[in-house]
Amino acid sequence: METNILHTHKDLVEKSKSGDRNSQYQLYELYVDAMYNVSMRMIGIKEDAEDIIQDSFVEAFRNLKSFRYESTFGSWLKRIVINKSINHLKLKKIPITPLDNHEYHISEEKISEPVKKINIDKIKKGIAQLPDGYRQIINLYLIEGYDHIEISEILKISVSTSKSQYHRAKKKLIQTINTL
Repeated sequence: METNILHTHKDLVEKSKSGDRNSQYQLYELYVDAMYNVSMRMIGIKEDAEDIIQDSFVEAFRNLKSFRYESTFGSWLKRIVINKSINHLKLKKIPITPLDNHEYHISEEKISEPVKKINIDKIKKGIAQLPDGYRQIINLYLIEGYDHIEISEILKISVSTSKSQYHRAKKKLIQTINTL
């Protein structure tokens, strides 16, 4: 029996569309932790991430009738959380530096020192210490799995800006981890 992943929790989604509060609560319980982690990685402030999650669920349930199973409910909700997180950062005036007016040539650099095993806590600490714009790019590309085209659409920047920001963020992350 083949299961269509796009229809994961379809019964709960359909009941939620018709206003069933119990089904909405069940969806909330299924996704709240994962969505909180997404927002927390981008925002870094517990209280702000909690607010964003609540706003995201309210918006998702308010607009549930527009959900058409073109993606999973989780990825649809995750997109709402990411957009709200980005909007929150924009409201706090934490810019991503546009680099459209400059020409940068990014080449594949070889790391001169041997690659060391780094524990995950060091990586998490390193990401947390990055400037907000760099942390956004690292989270969207490495952790959330978006490609540069998707990131450029989400952040409303060019693909080349996304690539160069990622390159700089990766370099800064390596430097930060090496000092920890």
